[in-house]
Amino acid sequence: MPRTALRVRRWAAIAVLGGLLAGCGTGEADTGGPAVAPGSAGPRTSTDVRPIEAATRITDAKGVTVSLPKPPEKIVCLVALCDDILVELGMTPTATNSQVLAHPEFLGGKKAAEIPVVPGGFLSPEVEAILSHRPELVIGLEDTHGKLAPALKGAATFWPVQPGSWQDSVGYLRDLAALTGRTEQGEKAERIFRTRLAQAEKGKSDKTALIVYGSDENFGVATPESDVAAGLFPKISHYPWKSRGVDGSYSLEEILARDVDVLFVETLSFGAPDGKLSDKLAENPLWSRIPAVKNGKVIEVDSEVWAKGRGTRSLGVVLDEATAALR
Repeated sequence: MPRTALRVRRWAAIAVLGGLLAGCGTGEADTGGPAVAPGSAGPRTSTDVRPIEAATRITDAKGVTVSLPKPPEKIVCLVALCDDILVELGMTPTATNSQVLAHPEFLGGKKAAEIPVVPGGFLSPEVEAILSHRPELVIGLEDTHGKLAPALKGAATFWPVQPGSWQDSVGYLRDLAALTGRTEQGEKAERIFRTRLAQAEKGKSDKTALIVYGSDENFGVATPESDVAAGLFPKISHYPWKSRGVDGSYSLEEILARDVDVLFVETLSFGAPDGKLSDKLAENPLWSRIPAVKNGKVIEVDSEVWAKGRGTRSLGVVLDEATAALR
């Protein structure tokens, strides 16, 4: 395939995944504080955690109602947020199509390899394979997996989730803790995350940070309006990046003008890995002029956790790694 065509193909794939990562924007889950404008630091995060009550029926912050006859034990995850929450609750999925479980802060490679993988990938998981595990609950991304709901009806309950902020992630954690009856584990996980975030806020850095994602020199900028992890950054650093919608992104010239001190890079792979995004961006002469590059503050991060995880455990890892780099 000609190099130009290959770049177009890769960029199209990045645009699709970028849309999936974006979800539907910042949500307004009830998490103990008022919703704030995306990109603003907002008030300090409270470490108070409201009690979670076990329930067989919940209505999440997006208005989706999930009703089950008993606490589910067999749960299939089609989105990494599901895997994240289950690990927080001391559970593992019956099957998954995410790779986040292999991270050392989750199950690690050996234990993660024991979890069956749903064939078909993230975009097109196979219904027959899902049903072969006889799940009681299937959790997927609303705008990607909602089309599976009719095929699952009568065999398993489908819960479409759409996280747009860390508040949404906490809300989903609390809801699944209620449904599974693992209320103490849910409260503990929420408290740990809130404490991490509150501590990071107290030591907010005055350095300018940036998260970029992609697979080659065509890259995207993660913004608080469209990325859950990026939504944390105005609380812990100077993060002057705003969403430009589907019609535009940032150029290296614009990034250079912002004097970025610390640059986090998410390399997204479509098929076999073909190198780090930071190495490919280094082919552009402007790259070496960015302060973060000149000062050795370019950090390649695990995209499974940073870009796809979106739950409290993943976001805790993001906070730990980001604050360490921003000191």
